[in-house]
Amino acid sequence: MNEKNTTEFGRMSDGSPVEELTLTDGSMSCSILTYGGALRTLTVPDRAGRPVDVALGLDTLEDYLVQDKYLGALVGRCANRIGGSRFTLEGQEYLLRANDGPNHLHGGPAGFDKKIWQVQARSANSLTLALFSPDGEEGYPGDLEVSVTYTLQKGALEIAYRARSSKTTLCNLTNHTYFNLSGHGSGLIDGQYIQLLAGRHTPVGEALIPTGAIDPVDGSPMDLRTLQPIGGRAYDNNWAIDGWDGTLRSAARAWSPDTGILMETLTTLPGIQFYTGNFLDGCPRGKQGAHYLKRCAFCLETQYFPDSPNHAAFPSAVLPAGAVYESKTVYRFTTAETAEDAQR
Repeated sequence: MNEKNTTEFGRMSDGSPVEELTLTDGSMSCSILTYGGALRTLTVPDRAGRPVDVALGLDTLEDYLVQDKYLGALVGRCANRIGGSRFTLEGQEYLLRANDGPNHLHGGPAGFDKKIWQVQARSANSLTLALFSPDGEEGYPGDLEVSVTYTLQKGALEIAYRARSSKTTLCNLTNHTYFNLSGHGSGLIDGQYIQLLAGRHTPVGEALIPTGAIDPVDGSPMDLRTLQPIGGRAYDNNWAIDGWDGTLRSAARAWSPDTGILMETLTTLPGIQFYTGNFLDGCPRGKQGAHYLKRCAFCLETQYFPDSPNHAAFPSAVLPAGAVYESKTVYRFTTAETAEDAQR
């Protein structure tokens, strides 16, 4: 381990240390906390080669402990929402801990975002974190062993997930980084652009729980197939990625006309949640005292569909006992002068 790129970020109430580890590759760098496996910084060059930190983050462990926004965190055991905090697997009903009204969100009130991850391996540009989730934690069956590898290379941040369970369970892991391609403290994202390579979405009913339908986006505000300004629209929805077959494929593009930074999101997973930071109000002050308010960042969370265990038509997030879960998401950074260039 390169100790000079590892610092103590703080200590938990029981004295356990939380580390911050910095990765570098060329003109890119990022830092990751062992608390929640959270991506705290991500610095990439703008069109003039100047460094821009495009990830929202906080300056103290105390702020991470009190925030409820999942800032940069690794999320599990099951990302997004499970309606009624229950599901049936192999004929047995499991009751999960509710933390979003009657529903279960992002692994529950003590999900992976609130755990201390262990450093398993690291190099100058790569870090592998590991976590053990015991049978019954938050209501899920099976001892689950998880590892997540962050790698900076070739102008991209790659996040590779791997897990294995002692019992058949659910496994749907993601990262909850909030991006602002004009800089983490630059304010509203309304003038930034988004494109989702998805012709279908999963409509939701009460409390953002999917209805079970997978509808075409044609003629609706959900049609983001061409690069367009985010504007004042509020999104917290899942799209079905075109052509999903489990291989790594492009799912989204986002672009800032201010910096020229273009971010392409690629994933092996079937869904992507586009969230425009609608509930960021109340977040502690960000890095260097930045104000993180509603709609000042967006998330692109790759995933199995929300509430998937309760909808037979959705791709399955079931992980059989002894089988290996693997997925990968890549955030690739370049620059573009115009929106037309960004969409090519």
